[in-house]
Amino acid sequence: MKKKITILAIETSCDETAVSIIQENGNDKPLILSNVVSSQIEVHKEFGGVVPELAARSHIEKIDLIAKKAIEESKIKIEEIDAVAATAGPGLIVCLSVGLNFGKTIALSINKPFIAVNHLEGHALSPKINKKINYPYLLLLISGGHTQFLEVNGVNKYRRLGTTIDDALGEAFDKTAKLLGIEYPGGPKIEKWAKKGNENYFKLPKPIIKRGGCNLSFAGLKTAVLRTSKKLKNQKEKYHLAASFQKVINEILYEKTKVAMYEFLKNKKNKKNVFVIAGGVASNLSIRENLSKLAEEKNFISIFPPINLCSDNAAMIAWAGIERFKIKLTDSLEFPSKPRWQLDSSAPFLKGPGLKI
Repeated sequence: MKKKITILAIETSCDETAVSIIQENGNDKPLILSNVVSSQIEVHKEFGGVVPELAARSHIEKIDLIAKKAIEESKIKIEEIDAVAATAGPGLIVCLSVGLNFGKTIALSINKPFIAVNHLEGHALSPKINKKINYPYLLLLISGGHTQFLEVNGVNKYRRLGTTIDDALGEAFDKTAKLLGIEYPGGPKIEKWAKKGNENYFKLPKPIIKRGGCNLSFAGLKTAVLRTSKKLKNQKEKYHLAASFQKVINEILYEKTKVAMYEFLKNKKNKKNVFVIAGGVASNLSIRENLSKLAEEKNFISIFPPINLCSDNAAMIAWAGIERFKIKLTDSLEFPSKPRWQLDSSAPFLKGPGLKI
């Protein structure tokens, strides 16, 4: 009988200290033996955002405890692990270094292979934990630090179709929440406020909506929200602004996703129309409903990871580790932290002032 692959994974790219152990289970869904996540919300709340040095210190303080808890919950002996995976980038380098070095130390101590995982690949492959999906598929990755459309052709095989030229979508949500006076982390609370407001109350811009292919821009929208927020008279108008902001985001995603679908279908090898939406912002139910509706209109099957696997977690890193391990993509213990690390290495860098698109 073929041995089931078991991977221990560590994720510390930003402000979550996470350790997970996943075991391959043949043709069935993999078994998540443990998935422990320690949030740092209380650490960063008073600053209204993540402070890298404080995040790194918290990782150092918690990583050993979180790893022990994950191993205990898994009921697996450390020696039974086939390999150790850790997020190597992209992310905050002071945070990445904590988990990466911890993972290397474990791998060295039990004499098992080490796998450096791209955090974005963790998100890209995360829906496959709960659902069998064949390649290729169209991916919209929407998180706090990244917003991009990718053609996923296999593990380590990505073609970027479009990206944000400035702010990521999650960042736009968080900054809008801060302007409305919502306590950190405010992005997820925008959806609750939006339900109480009139989405047509404020008219907000949709940057590069008719140009730039399926590239996106949110900086101009964020500036418009800033200006509007200074004129708000009462709490009800704050609800209206949250609703108007969320409506415009959905309209932007709707139009840009249509372009991405067209680009995806231009590749004649893409015979199955599967559309995966992953990343922390994929937890937003209005965005899920909006993109599911579009997928149905365009004859795509829409797939989302479970809510608990949308935000940063180590289970998705473990699964990416299993996928890489199966095709012998392991790494040296000298592998460095990479604060910037694109899935499509040939894609141009599209951020910065003065960028024309």
